[in-house]
Amino acid sequence: MIEARHLLKRFDDQTVLDDVSFRIENGESVAIIGRSGCGKSVLLKHVIGLLKPDRGEVLIDGENIVPMDERQLLRVRRNFGMVFQGAALFDSMSVAENVAFALRRNENLTEAETARRVARVLEMVDLPGTEDKNPAELSGGMRKRVGLARAIIYEPQIVLYDEPTTGLDPIVSDSIDHLILRVRDHLKVTTVVVTHDMRTARRVGQRVLMMHDRKIHASGAPEEVFNSPDPVVRQFIDGVADPEKSTHGNIAS
Repeated sequence: MIEARHLLKRFDDQTVLDDVSFRIENGESVAIIGRSGCGKSVLLKHVIGLLKPDRGEVLIDGENIVPMDERQLLRVRRNFGMVFQGAALFDSMSVAENVAFALRRNENLTEAETARRVARVLEMVDLPGTEDKNPAELSGGMRKRVGLARAIIYEPQIVLYDEPTTGLDPIVSDSIDHLILRVRDHLKVTTVVVTHDMRTARRVGQRVLMMHDRKIHASGAPEEVFNSPDPVVRQFIDGVADPEKSTHGNIAS
């Protein structure tokens, strides 16, 4: 479903991605981890075509999107749903208006059908009956759920999550993790999660990619990555500034 081939991306004289290659299969859920500034979000923007590499290819369902113009990219992006780090809701719109935003731009639906679809996805994210609320009335976790409802309302094939649990307490984060899995299994979507949260990575990732020094440094099933003896991986997983203090411990699932 998603394949990157030898991606190189520079901003002025700074290299952010250096020969990055990976493949994500249809229906797979992958967590991308790594230190701040290592290029995770930049990589995500290449997958959806918001950035173009200086060299390399990005294939979506076998189709290289790098040479596409904006009109062609719009067609490909209909396969995607995107959940942004801060939910990115329109404060001047109600929950229903936020969720239906993409539908109103891209679908020829009646108001009644739009309302039914909005109600259905809000039910899926455990927010039934919130259509008339404003974003300011919602908690951080509820805003994240509205952002997810907006991402899945037109039933995309791929859902991208950029730090879905940032700023949330552990209990709310746990509920978001389980919601990501529910959406994946219910809609059969390919799922890509960029996260600093090791519990989220372990729960939602059938495979984990770790970025370091502008490259994919490690890749494997969660138990492989989280139990890796590699000192670079251990330092990040254990969250220690001094690599000599890193231990070969386990993160609770």
